[in-house]
Amino acid sequence: QVRLVESGGGLVQPGGSLRLSCAASGFMFGFGSSVMRWYRQVPGKERAVVAVITIPGRHTVYSDSVRGRFTISKDDAKNIVYLQMNDLKFEDTAVYYCNAHVNGATFWGQGTQVTVSS
Repeated sequence: QVRLVESGGGLVQPGGSLRLSCAASGFMFGFGSSVMRWYRQVPGKERAVVAVITIPGRHTVYSDSVRGRFTISKDDAKNIVYLQMNDLKFEDTAVYYCNAHVNGATFWGQGTQVTVSS
């Protein structure tokens, strides 16, 4: 059973930084292939992808709104995907979700709230 657990959200001032973590269990980064994504969602809007990383390899893709400020990375030994968020803006406020596409199936974490406020 694949399980994704996000952590690291919180309240931060504009211009600040946060690092989100997504701990994955039920599959190993070192075996097979998968795609890990970070999405975010604000009330009344659809969930939108912000960053993607492939496993194996480290091919990354970013949405235009976060490119240059956010960095997605992974630790194969720990089975964790990170989202380093720098220079945060008010519009980055959202619930952030980790998503895994593994063996043809898609899995979601429970989400972690990021609030950017002065």
